[in-house]
Amino acid sequence: MLAPGYGELSFTPPTPGSYRLPDLGSAADGEVLDAEGRATTLHALLGDGTSLLSFVYASCNDVNGCPLATAVLHRVQRRLGEAPELAGRIRLVSVSFDPTRDTPAVMKRYGAPFQRDGVDWRFATAPSDAALEPLLDAYGQSVLRDIDANGVDLGTFSHILRVFLIDGSRRIRNVYTVSFLHADTLMADLRTLLLETD
Repeated sequence: MLAPGYGELSFTPPTPGSYRLPDLGSAADGEVLDAEGRATTLHALLGDGTSLLSFVYASCNDVNGCPLATAVLHRVQRRLGEAPELAGRIRLVSVSFDPTRDTPAVMKRYGAPFQRDGVDWRFATAPSDAALEPLLDAYGQSVLRDIDANGVDLGTFSHILRVFLIDGSRRIRNVYTVSFLHADTLMADLRTLLLETD
């Protein structure tokens, strides 16, 4: 069964600005490598404005996992492209939790189809598993390597899909899971958040 994010939303999202998004805590920082292989931090990638952050891995084949996050963010990207008054104020960021396989070059290839003028979508990986672990822990992002009965790494992960809405003060304002990740709700929340600063 496909997640709701692939289809039409079954309800009308609330009008932007008619509700407030709670402060769910600080958006943690950590070491990452951008798609060019340069050492940077997650906060630097998020920038000073509103952002949507997803943790993914490039070879994920669970249609309701990482491909869903990327597909929904791609829909958001397209809508931002039609709303230039919003596009320059929002950044999309996807960080791999498989730094062994997802090198900066791999993440650059993964992100290449989503590069377009006017909408900033950054792709990154971690310099090592050791650098990544505290970042995943801080975001409550559960990730386990899949191992067969003989202890052989299968190259896949068991993980919970989560996408984070982060404001310009680097506070988490919403967390979306499979059942709630949809471009319509993300756009309503983005507009609501931006109205706070207008």
